[in-house]
This record gives sequence, C-alpha cells and structure tokens, in this order.
Amino acid sequence: MSFLKEHLRLTHYFWDDTSLFYHGDPTRRSFNRENGFQVLFLINCCSSFLDSLTIKEGRDIEELIGKQLPVEMKSEITVFRWLKSGFFNDWLLSMK
Repeated sequence: MSFLKEHLRLTHYFWDDTSLFYHGDPTRRSFNRENGFQVLFLINCCSSFLDSLTIKEGRDIEELIGKQLPVEMKSEITVFRWLKSGFFNDWLLSMK
C-alpha cells in the first residue's frame, strides 16, 4: 500500500509542483520536513522494509519526522537512516 497525501495527519505541509522529483532511493538531497511530497516520499521509502505499511505505521513515521526529528538531520539519507535505526528497531521488537 502506498501512503498518500490524504493519509497524513499533520497539516503544516506545503505542496509544490516537484512531486515527480521524489522517486527512487533517498539521496543527499536537502530534506525539508515541511515539504509534503518529500515527507510522503520518505514514508513510502520506509515501507520497503515492511511487509505492508498500514496507515497507522505511516502516521507513526510522519509523527517522528514532524515532532522528533533532530534539527541536524539535513539530507534525505540521514533522515532515512535515523528512521531506520529508531522506528524500524522499535517496530521489529514489537513484532517478537
């Protein structure tokens, strides 16, 4: 399942016309937690490590990005690694 714009809970995002720019894998591209397309891109990148991404899990990832992401996380790849080390470890532990 793809996590979509209508699944997002937070409402502070801006939506520019560069959605086609966010495909493939996270890169060293600058990350902006207020860019809705970029947040969706990272949530959906995270789904590649889960058997299936639920709306709740996508919203959990969104919450981490929106409220707990350290300011020093400046690129997509560093945000992705941070999510992977936090969210995925917690998620895997909850599955045991």
